[in-house]
This record gives sequence, C-alpha cells and structure tokens, in this order.
Amino acid sequence: MAQASTIAEIKSQAQHKMDASIAALKTTLSHIRTGRANPGLLDTVHIEYYGTVVPLSNVANISVLDPRTLSVQPFEKGMGAKIEKAIRDSDLGVNPASMGDLIRVPMPPMSEERRKEMTKIVRHEGENAKIAIRNLRRDANEHIKKLVKDKHASEDEQKRAENDIQKVTDKHVSDIDALIASKEKEIMAV
Repeated sequence: MAQASTIAEIKSQAQHKMDASIAALKTTLSHIRTGRANPGLLDTVHIEYYGTVVPLSNVANISVLDPRTLSVQPFEKGMGAKIEKAIRDSDLGVNPASMGDLIRVPMPPMSEERRKEMTKIVRHEGENAKIAIRNLRRDANEHIKKLVKDKHASEDEQKRAENDIQKVTDKHVSDIDALIASKEKEIMAV
C-alpha cells in the first residue's frame, strides 16, 4: 500500500483494494464450470494464430446457443479445425463438433460427485478472497496506528477510522458469502 498521508486516503485505498478483490473473485468464479453453458468457460483456451498464441475470443465469436451448448464462430474460414482441436485439447472435458463454419460445444452434464467437488473449489476461492479482505483491513489499521504514533491523527480518529474500516470489511465479506452461495446454487442446479 502506498504511504497514505490521511485517514480518509487510507480508508479510500482499503475500499478500492477490497472492491478489486471482489472483482477478482467474480472473474475466478465465472471460470468455474457449472452444468450451464457460459462463454467465460472458454476464456482459458488459447490458439496459435499466425505464429502467436492468442485467446480464443480473439479469433472467434463465442455465444450461448442454449443452456447446455456454446457456439464458436471463427472470424476466418480456415480456423475451424484449429479451434476445434484447441477446445478438445483443453482441460475442460468438452467435445466440440463442427457444423460447417460453426463449432458447437455441448456441456456434458456433471455428476453429483463432480458438483460437490466444484462447490468445494468455490468455497476455497471464497475463503481466499475473505483472507485477502482481512489482510487489507489489517494493513489499513496498521497505517492508521502509524499516523497516530507519528502524531498526525488522534486516538479518537483512530477508533472511528477502525470502526469504518471494519464496516467496509463486513460488507465485503457478506458480498463474498452471497457470491459463493449464488455460485453453489448454480452448480447444484441440475
């Protein structure tokens, strides 16, 4: 954390970094497979394009055909076979099928055991995000204590600031709980 000179700056930085942690968790959760088709699932697939490895979304349009099927439409005619191979070789466990220029990617149904594994992964990611939020709270409180020690703030201001930071922390932790609960519900829906 860059050295903030006021309590307001410390609180603002903590809030901003906690918001960034929530955004990172949302991104991570969007890549975790549920039984439903989601274009974000193919974000990890990369393909060689004129000697450069690029994300699949740079060479094709990815969309949802129905709740269990993604469609991949290459921007160039000759890319279909390469794209299909890259998706098949990925660790997603999907089996794409070409239909002319369009590649269909059906999502296989997940077993009950696999769903439970996925919820454990989701909970683990949520716990990591909570740890990050708590670390940010600790860092902010330490910076405030340093301001008081250096006589740039009073102890009353310190108490108020620590209470404010705790409220922000509690709000972010409850946001994480809501995201996790929502993702678990999505995973367990058959």
